[in-house]
Amino acid sequence: MSAAAPEAGSDAQLALILSSLSDDKAEDVVQINLQGKTAFGDYMVVCSGRSSRQVSAIAEKLLVRLKEAFGRPARIEGKDTGDWVLVDTGDVIVHVFRPEVREFYQLEKMWLGTGETPAAS
Repeated sequence: MSAAAPEAGSDAQLALILSSLSDDKAEDVVQINLQGKTAFGDYMVVCSGRSSRQVSAIAEKLLVRLKEAFGRPARIEGKDTGDWVLVDTGDVIVHVFRPEVREFYQLEKMWLGTGETPAAS
């Protein structure tokens, strides 16, 4: 008999994601609470990697850790180019950028309300 996967609620996912990003040396990690603002997720996490290779590696390791911890795969887009990788768990959306691509899109500004500051990790 195998053990059941732990609860994969958005707070548990967020905690694992932040830990994984820290372990893999992601830079400028910002979490944005989306609860009550949108139906597509509870949190958004935006971070940077120093190179396309690091961006892809951060995302790939995150996928492995999410699957190991919660027993279900997340969706991923953009891993092959490594400029901007999106990982979607269903409750948490993670954007991993190269710094210049992140600066161009400025997702944090789009999702933060006026006067609201991001929760940096």
